[in-house]
Amino acid sequence: MIPKRPYFLRAFYDWISDNGFTAHLVIDANYPEVMVPQNYVENGKIVLNASMSAVQGLVLDDEYISFSARFAGKSFNIYLPIFSVLGIYAAENGEGIVLAEMDGGEIPPPATQPKKPNLSAAVVEAVDSNESSTASEASDKVAKKSSEATPKKRPSHLKVVK
Repeated sequence: MIPKRPYFLRAFYDWISDNGFTAHLVIDANYPEVMVPQNYVENGKIVLNASMSAVQGLVLDDEYISFSARFAGKSFNIYLPIFSVLGIYAAENGEGIVLAEMDGGEIPPPATQPKKPNLSAAVVEAVDSNESSTASEASDKVAKKSSEATPKKRPSHLKVVK
């Protein structure tokens, strides 16, 4: 069966955006293949502002999330295997979802020599994990499961939307 996680993630992203709030992603930065600026990682996690005003080239694929964002004025290409995403929430009110609780912790087998999408550099902002203790507390519940997990194998024909 196809994992539910990408569907929940896209649904909550749309719900948060449609309400005019700022979507933040809680990421297990130690998960294999994650590409984030390591100097913003705290306690193995990073919280990223993924709102349309903060990122460029956002791709919410069934197997990965990718976009370009700015950290301290420097552009950085972000790549997140879908199972590295611990949760998503609205920065303004903390409402969101801890994904492992919703998808039953479905974790696929590890990928071998994955190909990462080629992203163009650009855009706005991302935040570190100090901005939401609520999201951090929620993600702590699944951090242990996620840190032991391995990513799903991606097909070799990734499509990057710009």
